[in-house]
Amino acid sequence: MTALDALLRWLDLAGIAVFAASGALVASRKQMDAVGFMLVGAVTGFGGGTVRDLLLGRVPPFWLRDPTWLAVASGVALLVFFTAHLFESRFRALLWADAVGLALFAVLGAEIALLAGASPWAAVLLGVVTASFGGVVRDVICNEIPLLLRKEIYALAALAGAATFVLLRMQGIWRDPALLAGMGVAFTIRAIAILRGWSLPAYRPRPGRDYPDRE
Repeated sequence: MTALDALLRWLDLAGIAVFAASGALVASRKQMDAVGFMLVGAVTGFGGGTVRDLLLGRVPPFWLRDPTWLAVASGVALLVFFTAHLFESRFRALLWADAVGLALFAVLGAEIALLAGASPWAAVLLGVVTASFGGVVRDVICNEIPLLLRKEIYALAALAGAATFVLLRMQGIWRDPALLAGMGVAFTIRAIAILRGWSLPAYRPRPGRDYPDRE
């Protein structure tokens, strides 16, 4: 294993950990038991990567090839089970944990797609899938409106980060600076949206048009 491969693995583990923590924080708000924490944490950590791997034909999905992934997700979820009460605002902590995971997985998902032979535009799309689908499954299981479907700037941040990474790689920029730049762009956009309450314009209902009957 090269140094770059080792770095990628540690970043992947970090992404799994922060996403599992965000899932466990939602479980704490729903007052689930320890098994529920581990289930929601694992689904959040693995959901996007599983969809990505299936779309790329990489079977079995990554977390079935190595028990380390499941151990990390379960361990982090259990840690949150015993420490969630220490957070003054669990929803705020969830947003920040989710923002870190979003930035990591958007770029790593795009890289994995490129290495699997996907075209640049498909790699960007799969980066967004990797970063967001775990959170979607988490929120559906916990009966929440997914962040992806709210007016918050979420998928757009993942898209910007993945696109930054892919564009830099296509220009011949070294992998490590491209990774850091993509993660920085995604996290910065999401962080500013959280801090300043930025959001995309939502649909506003308007009266429908009345059409005269045609005879």
